Amino acid sequence: MKVFFDGGCRPAGMEWAVVIAGRAQFGDDLGPGTSMAAEWLALLAAIRLADAQGIDDPLFLGDAAAVIQQATGKVRCPSACRPYFEALPRPGSSLRIRYLRRTQNLAGIALDARRL
Repeated sequence: MKVFFDGGCRPAGMEWAVVIAGRAQFGDDLGPGTSMAAEWLALLAAIRLADAQGIDDPLFLGDAAAVIQQATGKVRCPSACRPYFEALPRPGSSLRIRYLRRTQNLAGIALDARRL
């Protein structure tokens, strides 16, 4: 099952959205931080929510290329993001994370709609 995730920053703080089976869930006012930190929080929330819903073999889809490359081990994770990386399921898990364009990211679309 596809699980879309996206994070962002607003003056009120970081936020995230996760869309599973057409249903959006949000995390708001997560304190100050960077866009990259917000994307990591979104990915971790997506993993947690997919697990809580008992989804077998989820495919996590996001538009943060840097975070996806770090999470999949293709690019070294900077020290500021290391705690997020270490919170991922351990190697050997079947975690699948893929990049998609912003215009295809249902979680990003959901975040944008809330801002209007």
